[in-house]
Amino acid sequence: MQIKKGDIVGRKSYGKDILFKVNNIVKKTYEDVAILNGITKRIEADSKISDLEIISKKIVKEKIRKFDENLEKRIHTKTDKRYTNEIKTGRILHLDGDKKYSEKSYHYYQKMGLNAVVKNIPEYKQPKVVKHLLEIYKPDILVITGHDGMLRRGIKYHDVYNYRNSRYFIETVKQAREFDKKEGGDLVIFAGACQSYFEALISAGANFASSPARILIGFLDPLIVAEKVATTERYKYITIDDIAYELRDGKDGVSGIGAKGKLNRM
Repeated sequence: MQIKKGDIVGRKSYGKDILFKVNNIVKKTYEDVAILNGITKRIEADSKISDLEIISKKIVKEKIRKFDENLEKRIHTKTDKRYTNEIKTGRILHLDGDKKYSEKSYHYYQKMGLNAVVKNIPEYKQPKVVKHLLEIYKPDILVITGHDGMLRRGIKYHDVYNYRNSRYFIETVKQAREFDKKEGGDLVIFAGACQSYFEALISAGANFASSPARILIGFLDPLIVAEKVATTERYKYITIDDIAYELRDGKDGVSGIGAKGKLNRM
């Protein structure tokens, strides 16, 4: 069966361990290459067409069901911590390169009673629009995420061009910090996705970032960090140790310098 844009596929050489959506197909002299975005992981990859296999609708449906089930499970377990008008949580602006993840993130924030705006913006456009969006929404917390991945794993850890989208996340952080300095310098930033260039994101000005161990991070990881900051009192300082136990892979997936909470009690 011919692979086309929009198909859900797995890479045979990786045991079809991750479900991908074919985002684009690049014509090559010897064999076309597909650009892939993870369905349940925040990773971008590429693959020769011959290494791809279309995944049955039944398997795709089951994988997505489990993904959604985990999301709803966390919402359910946090029912007693949903927030009302008497407690003003920090304002969240979330930029996400993936449309489906944007929708699921907004659903999560809404269910948790958090004050959040989610914008689906491709990674490469995020640096161009972040200042304008910060001016409009004036958030306390900025989440910059989407898909990422290393082009060649195990080498060139400090080469920004060995990462698919880290350079866009890094520039977005820089633009946000430049804007924030004029506004008082109190913005808390989470940045990154799967295998992102952690050190450069922190150096650019992120409070929390992925991925120190260059691993795949959980879909919920950025949301959990934003939620923790938004619901912690302003007089408290949050470190990664306060959050790590809730993250899928702890400090291997996300770390950072910490931040003050953003919650105000009315």
